[in-house]
Amino acid sequence: MKLSTAWSTTILLIAGSSSSSSSSVDAFQPIAHKHRASRTSPASKPTISRNDPKFKFRLPSLSPSTLLLQMKMASDSEEQVAESPLRGVNLFNSLTNQKDPFTPLSQSKAVSMYTCGPTVYDYAHVGNFRAFLTYDVLKRALSYFKYDVDHICNLTDVDDKIIARCTREDRSLLDVTRTYERKFMEDLEALNIIPARSYPRATEHIDEMVELIQMLESNGLAYQSEEGSWYFNVEKKEGYGQQLVKLDVGNMKKNASGVAGAQRNTDDESEDDDIDIDMDADEYDADKVGARDFALWKAYKPEFDRDDAIWDTVIGKGRPGWHLECSAMARKYLGDSIDIHCGGIDLKFPHHENEIAQSEGATGKNFCSCWLHNGFVNIGEKDEKMSKSKGNFLTLRTACPTNDEIRAYRYLVVSSQYRNPLSFTKAATGAAKGALKRMDSVMMQLNNALDLNLDGIDHGDAKNGNGNGDDNNNNEIIAKVNKELENFENALADDLSMPRAAASLFGVVKAAETEFKRYKKEEKAKASNSDSDYNTDETLEVTPLDLVGLASVRDAMHQMDQVFGIFYEVPKEKNDDGSKKDEKDEPAEDSSIPDEVMELVQSRTDAKEAKDWDLADSLRSRITELGFAVKDVKGGGDPIVSRLD
Repeated sequence: MKLSTAWSTTILLIAGSSSSSSSSVDAFQPIAHKHRASRTSPASKPTISRNDPKFKFRLPSLSPSTLLLQMKMASDSEEQVAESPLRGVNLFNSLTNQKDPFTPLSQSKAVSMYTCGPTVYDYAHVGNFRAFLTYDVLKRALSYFKYDVDHICNLTDVDDKIIARCTREDRSLLDVTRTYERKFMEDLEALNIIPARSYPRATEHIDEMVELIQMLESNGLAYQSEEGSWYFNVEKKEGYGQQLVKLDVGNMKKNASGVAGAQRNTDDESEDDDIDIDMDADEYDADKVGARDFALWKAYKPEFDRDDAIWDTVIGKGRPGWHLECSAMARKYLGDSIDIHCGGIDLKFPHHENEIAQSEGATGKNFCSCWLHNGFVNIGEKDEKMSKSKGNFLTLRTACPTNDEIRAYRYLVVSSQYRNPLSFTKAATGAAKGALKRMDSVMMQLNNALDLNLDGIDHGDAKNGNGNGDDNNNNEIIAKVNKELENFENALADDLSMPRAAASLFGVVKAAETEFKRYKKEEKAKASNSDSDYNTDETLEVTPLDLVGLASVRDAMHQMDQVFGIFYEVPKEKNDDGSKKDEKDEPAEDSSIPDEVMELVQSRTDAKEAKDWDLADSLRSRITELGFAVKDVKGGGDPIVSRLD
């Protein structure tokens, strides 16, 4: 896809607008419905209205390229003229365990996408946010290729961990869950994640879950225990456990479902050492028919349950099991069959296998065509999976206390291959920060040259086209940009190969750096000649900056950023009551590495690429003299720069 003049103009206009403005639209948009079930809640319990301003969420202050992407999506949906065929995209489908061509069920550009959200009993950690950033990249990439993505992400706001925390802290269910919902939304905004259409809550979809249980019962797949809980009869569902994990169900031990339940307490979303594993979904009742059967509905237990987390329904008094909500909400908002379902790799079993069993058992239709699963985030010298049970988890604001570090974490994740494990280390985050600093520097130079016209140089003086694009076929920079855009799109279409996409982005960045260095070198040579005692009558000419080529670089960076989402202003962190923190409360940005040092680092990288080892060593010595160390990254990534102690 070559740069479009019309879209280039739009990009420049948006880029010049304020990035601090935000929409008043509520990012929480669960569809209201009338409950048939009567909720047990004593008058003494405090209640908080959903319309209370303290629980409102605003749409993120999205970056110019993100706003452009959303405008482009809206524009595409309104076009009445015939469109060219959609770009083919291959995605690794966990259902087939291979890369498959992606084809929406609608046979058009409409795509339904459901993603597993957080359990809102605590802060989400950076391991969780890898999943949400993966969803974001997928949605951005599909939207980039003109697919119309309808995205739903659930919020689990009732389960054992939430109830235990409410009891321990003597707080209402609504107070705990809304607090961590708000924190989660703020973190999504900080990471520049495009919101889903809706974030439905489990507690607001009790009727839909009850209906699903009734459908399963009528199909002979659900039964009620003597205690009053409802279970899914695994034995009667052909193909159970064979869709995503190829489970050997015949050899599962007596407490195998208890092991599956324990996994719920140790996965990235939901672990807490204070919660008793025996109270989890699959080992909740002693009188279930089969050892592998899992809970659909948990009967009321007065020794554990709370009045504000219990519902009186036609199937009994109790609360939903963990797996049921996703099947019910995906069906309500997206239909019986959906295109894409995403989640962490640890959710394949039991959660996603149980979703498939529930949904297909109730409707008799194929639940989902394409399943995408992202890898873990590992941390520490042992490269262990980040989890609360291991005590090695970090919240976003703890791991990334400055805005630069938040953006760097986004770049670290979105530039990785989503299916592979990701190491969260100082070296990795340092390299990501260095890469962003380099790109920010180039973007600033581009803005200065193009918007401020670089000390009065007229666009008409630009070489190869006189600034109006009449003779761009011979422009080397534009040729480079178009080649990198082609590589970028090929990478996206190949199962979101973001490392290759990042290489294309830096190919464009380097084209601008090379042009700026050429111009600076010629200016320096001219100045040296003018000051020399041996100055001749000959005047050294400085070839003007190629403004046409540089404009194509800036447009391409914005175009690629529709997927990367890294050029944006991180919103201020908020207090517990939702108000913005004062600047004095916020950590200072990391500005310890001067631009002079970064320029020397880049010059050293260029010298190494040219195999000018003497110059590279000389530049390293100069960097050291300025009080900084430079460390090369194995594999050719950007070097890590740090201040010497």
